[in-house]
Amino acid sequence: MAQRHWISAFLEAQAAELGAARNTLLAYGRDLQDFESWLAHSDIGFDKVVKADVENYLVSCDAQGLSKATRARRLSAIKQLFRFAFEEGWREENPAIQIAGPGRDKRLPKTLSEAEVDRLLEAARASGRSERDRKRNTCLMELLYATGMRVSELVSLPVSAARGDPRMLLIRGKGGKERMVPLSPPAREALAEWIELRDRMEDDRRVAGKPASKYLFVSHSAAGHLTRHRFYLLIKEFAVTAGVSPDKVTPHTLRHAFATHLLANGADLRSIQTLLGHADVATTEIYTHVLEARLSELVLTHHPLANDAPRKNGDKVSSD
Repeated sequence: MAQRHWISAFLEAQAAELGAARNTLLAYGRDLQDFESWLAHSDIGFDKVVKADVENYLVSCDAQGLSKATRARRLSAIKQLFRFAFEEGWREENPAIQIAGPGRDKRLPKTLSEAEVDRLLEAARASGRSERDRKRNTCLMELLYATGMRVSELVSLPVSAARGDPRMLLIRGKGGKERMVPLSPPAREALAEWIELRDRMEDDRRVAGKPASKYLFVSHSAAGHLTRHRFYLLIKEFAVTAGVSPDKVTPHTLRHAFATHLLANGADLRSIQTLLGHADVATTEIYTHVLEARLSELVLTHHPLANDAPRKNGDKVSSD
């Protein structure tokens, strides 16, 4: 296999066999092309790479000031490329297999309070130049907060998944994996109202000789549905209207809010993992900071020593 084809063959396999998303493939491509360019300065091809070359590349990335997360992602892409090359018989070993990653900085995800989410939902209901815009905006926000969907999953949702006043919504996530997520009453109401209006507009399109759209959120974009970028701009507008700092508000912070609010109200991590579509519960464990606050509140509320009032003579504290 010619060197220049290694990356393209790897990406094609990721798309065909694992159903990798377009953004994932683009990230793999960028990371591997950077590694390939770095190797070219030393006239090293993928077939000649040894463990020390990969380690030196990671040192170079660190010297450039790249974050731990970026370096970990690049190492992951390199490992997967060489694993693929080994399985295809292009190499006799994976030179990166024993290299430990730099780890990731443990940063808590940015999230929003329940009051801030309520204000954003109210802003969505009032935002828009027409009834169509307002109903669409309300449906977008209610679905996002009710399900914790990724923004790409939300904007590309097929209308067929949302018909019939569903109690559960079928979501196709990363790698084509499907999951069922329950809908709250406000989300179901917003969905029903939007579909009714959307269908009337689709009838007008058919009368005009235009084909019907398969998407819930129809758009004139090349993809045929509302774009991630457009929704990102919309949610910033809602933040301004709601009096919430736009710096705090992105589609992903609504996903984090969905998870943290569920956990704070008693949901378990495994359930949240399923709802978010995380392949590994370790990804979901970042939300356990919410448990710390809840446990502290329980102790302060119910522990006898947390009560400032003096105990009566004879009161005893159990040693059990």
